[in-house]
Amino acid sequence: MYARDPWVGPLEICHDDSPTDDGRIRNMDLDRAALPRTLDETRQGWLLAAPRERKKKRYVDLGCLLVSRKLFVWTIGVLLAAAVIAGIGTGIAEVIPKRQRAAPPPDKYTVALRKALMFFNAQKSGKLPEDNNITWRGDSCLKDGQSSLHDLSGGYYDAGDAVKFNFPAAFSMTLLSWSVIEYSAKYDAAGELGHVRDTIKWGADYLLKTFNSTADTIDALVAQVGSAATAPGSSQPNDQYCWMRPEEIDYARPVVECQSCPDLAAEMAAALAAASIVFKDDRAYSRKLLHGATTVWNFASDRAGSTSYSPPGSDAAEFYNSTRYYDELLWGGSWMYLATGNSSYLHRVIDSNLAKQAGAFSAGKDHGVFSWDNKLPGAQLLMSRLWLFLSPGYPYEDMLRTFQSQTSIIMCSYLPVFKSFNRTKGGLIQMNHGMPQPLQYVANAAFLASVYSDYLEAADTPGWNCGPDFYSVDVLRSFATTQIEYILGENPLKMSYVVGYGENFPKRVHHRGASIPKKGGERGCTGGWRWRDSKAPNPNVIAGAMVAGPDRHDGFKDVRKNRNYTEATLAGNAGLVAALVALSGDDHGLDKNTMFSAVPSMFPSPPPPPAPWKPVR
Repeated sequence: MYARDPWVGPLEICHDDSPTDDGRIRNMDLDRAALPRTLDETRQGWLLAAPRERKKKRYVDLGCLLVSRKLFVWTIGVLLAAAVIAGIGTGIAEVIPKRQRAAPPPDKYTVALRKALMFFNAQKSGKLPEDNNITWRGDSCLKDGQSSLHDLSGGYYDAGDAVKFNFPAAFSMTLLSWSVIEYSAKYDAAGELGHVRDTIKWGADYLLKTFNSTADTIDALVAQVGSAATAPGSSQPNDQYCWMRPEEIDYARPVVECQSCPDLAAEMAAALAAASIVFKDDRAYSRKLLHGATTVWNFASDRAGSTSYSPPGSDAAEFYNSTRYYDELLWGGSWMYLATGNSSYLHRVIDSNLAKQAGAFSAGKDHGVFSWDNKLPGAQLLMSRLWLFLSPGYPYEDMLRTFQSQTSIIMCSYLPVFKSFNRTKGGLIQMNHGMPQPLQYVANAAFLASVYSDYLEAADTPGWNCGPDFYSVDVLRSFATTQIEYILGENPLKMSYVVGYGENFPKRVHHRGASIPKKGGERGCTGGWRWRDSKAPNPNVIAGAMVAGPDRHDGFKDVRKNRNYTEATLAGNAGLVAALVALSGDDHGLDKNTMFSAVPSMFPSPPPPPAPWKPVR
């Protein structure tokens, strides 16, 4: 098969099976030896020349196909240009922000949660971090403890004054840690996980300063820094008589220690043990916290039987007097077990004599009132969690089942049908039986109800029994929701009791730092009285502070001097934060595993339990 056009020339046929005259099959190139002899030299030279060499200027040989060089160059150029344009377009697309679907607005509980955490920033003492975000606060009381040769700077002021009470502060840190352990994913979704962890660390670091946390045994620990008591007619400068910004305090701040206070020590052990679980991702710091927890727990355990619940004659005994220490031993022992997995702590917790002394089997008026003074409902709920999720056997099961039953009774008492607690006409449960400053107790109850409903749901249990009647977990959730809604503004006055939340909230909070302008120079001990007595709103908004709350008739007076209405406290805001995070989001969001990270997965047959514990008479 030949190509006769001299401008095309003989093609290099990839495969030619055409037969010749003699019947042979020629494959591949033409047989140049058989070319006609009569061709002139020009045509012969052309025909015998190498095809690639003859046409290299006008054509590109692609093996089976000759392509015009001009067409080939244009094609390659177009392809390269298209690639460059595509690359530039991709780069521009990467630089230009992509339009994403807007995230849904946070629910009301998340909004309130973010504000409630800010209250702790306003209560910080000592050298403040650069990102404290409270413009009207500054470094204060940096010399705390120097009179006793200790550095006791840091920590939190308890309320509207500048006293640092370890007992309610430790309870506040325990409660915050509990909420983080259960709902870390919710905190993270709200963008507040780092904030709440920093809040807990600030408190835990201070607690470690209040005793020799590097030692194994101690004989004393600090109960408070600052003074609040004022004798009738006395003008001694202190945190009750004076009305000053903490940054301007120039009077003495005494340090009160105690040598026999098992209630305080057991609460501090609970706080440090719970925080050690929160910071288990930081092994060194978690071990430091746990060592401190062990030290103060041993102090509390060794002094069980003492008749002194708080340092005698101290402000702590007046304002935060613990009515008993047995509930703190149950509470602290529960947290020590959860943080260590050491069954000796659990044996102590399930001791029936200790539980009886703590009031676990009684039905008194404060049986379900969870507070800085009464830890029993919280301890029982923690042990109910252990029973629901791990179901340990002998010798734990009987007492844990009892704790579970008592928790169910407490939850029943929260329901209106049982009338265990009175309610205002606006629906606020009177956990403190009509006494002033009710909201801290209400917030704590809302948290317990929420977290217990989540425990039941996570354990595939649809509800619980109150006598012969069965109630679903939705009933508990509804109780918690209605109480927190009341605090946030669904009440007869349409008043939000959380500062900065909503349009109508208290403007005259009983708080020294918030009520005095930052600028103006030092005013001295009594120079702030004119702001204390003024009817004008505070010049500084203490965002997130939950005030003491209304009276039993749903009435409220926004008066700075009346602390029963307008004072905010650490313990109150800790309960509010815990309740808000439990209610936030679309589902329960409970972390089932972190609480038991140190607890053995199996319960081997333990040694016989120790002899029943009896307090020293």
